[in-house]
Amino acid sequence: MIDVKTISDEFCSLVQIDSPSLREAEVISFIGEALAAMGIDSQTDDAASVLGGNAGNLIARIPGMPDAPTVLINAHVDTVEPGCGICPQVNDTVICSDGTTVLGADDKAGCTIILTTLRHLIEEAIPHPPLEVIFTVAEEIGLYGAQALDFDALQSTMGYVLDGGRTMGVITNAAPSAYRLAWDVRGVAAHAGVCPERGTNAIRVAAEAIAEMPLGRIDHETTANIGVIAGGKATNIVPECVTVRGETRSHDETKLERQRDRMLKAFDDAARRHNTEANAEVRHSYRSFCVAEDEPVLRYAWRACEALGFEPRTERGGGGSDANVFNEHGIPSIILATGPAEVHTVNEWVDAERMAESARWLTETLRLIARQT
Repeated sequence: MIDVKTISDEFCSLVQIDSPSLREAEVISFIGEALAAMGIDSQTDDAASVLGGNAGNLIARIPGMPDAPTVLINAHVDTVEPGCGICPQVNDTVICSDGTTVLGADDKAGCTIILTTLRHLIEEAIPHPPLEVIFTVAEEIGLYGAQALDFDALQSTMGYVLDGGRTMGVITNAAPSAYRLAWDVRGVAAHAGVCPERGTNAIRVAAEAIAEMPLGRIDHETTANIGVIAGGKATNIVPECVTVRGETRSHDETKLERQRDRMLKAFDDAARRHNTEANAEVRHSYRSFCVAEDEPVLRYAWRACEALGFEPRTERGGGGSDANVFNEHGIPSIILATGPAEVHTVNEWVDAERMAESARWLTETLRLIARQT
C-alpha cells in the first residue's frame, strides 16, 4: 500500500538533511540505509574523487523478471541554495518551506517516490523488470554526477528520471542542449577621483557587452541568461577585472551555436573598443534529446498513465536533467512528473498526494514492462 502520510514523513526527513551540491554524503547515507532496510544492497561509485565532493553516486541493482529489459530509475540528491537548514511546514498533505530556504522537492520528491515505489514492489510482490537505481550527486551544478557514471557497467536499455513538474501524466520527452559561458574581463586600475582617465573600467566593458547581446527568450526553442557578475574592490578604484557567467540553451544545435557566438562576439567587440581583453571559457554542459512517442520507454509510461486514470501528454522541457546524460549515452530516458511547484525559489511546495500518484505511476509502468515479457 502506498500511504500518503508515510510519504510525507519520509520526504520531510530527507529535506531536513542538508545536501548542497558536492556535500551530499549525509543524504546518500540516509538513502543507503533506507534501501538496506528493504533488503537492497547499494554502493557508491568514485564520483566524489572525480568531482571533489564528499559522496559518490549511490547505485543499487535489483533483480527482476529474467526476460524483461533492465530499467534505470533515477533521481538526484543535491539541492540548490538557499538549501541548508530547511524547515518543512506541513498543512494536511501540502508541504512547503518556512520561506527562508527552498523546500528541496527538486529532487527529494523524486528520491521519496523511488524509495516508496521500491518498498511497494517488495511488500506487494509486484512483478517488475531488473532495475538499476541511481541516486546522483551534483546534478544542480551541471549534471556532474551523472556524467561521472561508469556507463560501461550499466545494463539498462531504458530509463525513468523522477525529476519533473507538478501535473501527473506529464512526460518530458525532450530537453535542450546548453552551453555555459564565463568571461574574465580585464581593465586597468586607477584612482576614481584623482585620475579616472588613466583607468579602463572592466565593469563598463562587461556592461556594454551584456547590453549588446540578446537575452531571455530568444525564440520558442532558445533561451540565454547572464546570471553572475563579480568584480571591483572599492568605489574609489576603477575596477581592473570583473568575471561574468552565463548560459544559453536550445533544442536546436544550430540556434544554440548561433546564440553562443553572439554572446562571445559581444564581449570581444566591447573589449576591442576599450583596447582590453575579455577571455572566455565555453563549456558544452549537456546535449539535447528527444524521445519519440513510439519508443518503448515512453509507450509503457503512457499506458500506465491511462490505466491509472491520468491524462498523459508529452512536453518539451526547458532545463537540463540527468536524462540528457542518459540519452547521450544511448539509454532512452524520459522524465516523469513528481509534484513540486515553484522550484528553485523559497516559495517551493509539494503535495504528498501528488508524490503518491507518481509512485503509483512508476509502479504501474514497471509492472507493465514486466508483464510484456
